[in-house]
Amino acid sequence: MNFETKKELLEYLLSFITDSRYELFKKVVSQRTRYITVVLEDIYQPHNASAVLRTCDLTGVQDVHIIENQNTYEVNPEVAMGSSKWLNLVKYNGFENNTEVAFNQLRQNGYRIIATTPHKNDKCLEDISLDKKMAFVFGTEMHGLSENAIRLADEYVRIPMVGFTESYNISVSAALVLYTLTQKLRNSNVDWQLNEIERVEILLEWTKRSINRPELLEKQFLKKIKDVNF
Repeated sequence: MNFETKKELLEYLLSFITDSRYELFKKVVSQRTRYITVVLEDIYQPHNASAVLRTCDLTGVQDVHIIENQNTYEVNPEVAMGSSKWLNLVKYNGFENNTEVAFNQLRQNGYRIIATTPHKNDKCLEDISLDKKMAFVFGTEMHGLSENAIRLADEYVRIPMVGFTESYNISVSAALVLYTLTQKLRNSNVDWQLNEIERVEILLEWTKRSINRPELLEKQFLKKIKDVNF
């Protein structure tokens, strides 16, 4: 489906939701970004997995990349509070080394891979540059990131700690990283917002998820378009 048809389909489907809901959609999508994205490697605790999704939604990060090497990613609906409905979840689970596949795909899309782990070449969160798109990688609470993920990363970030505990849990780490960097991004001159094509595609998906039997309505619309053209 080309872009113009998607725009027309969006206009058609909007008649099935309220004006106030569409205004909310427009307000939220204006704050969405793909300049920062999140990568979760082998997260298996539903509470933490869901808390990260909620943080992504609240900070405006649209995409979450999920690597399933050993563990299947499970969402706890009570914790996620419906946030997964408004995000794009991309899963990598069909390869021998899903981490490498995910990183390569992200690099092809212009991201630099930033591992959230202490390292001899790490940087403080405040020192992360905004000059290129960023994919922040988080690992499990028990073992952190895999050696492969650490080896393949482009940069490393640490979150300063002054207590006895060894580390923040993943949901807190994600919240600190995403809040700090999205605020910094919004106060910069970087073009961080979605382009028109991305906005229309996301608004279309959100609208579909807000109405009953959207696939039937879409089928009817496309048939009508086809009949008109012939």
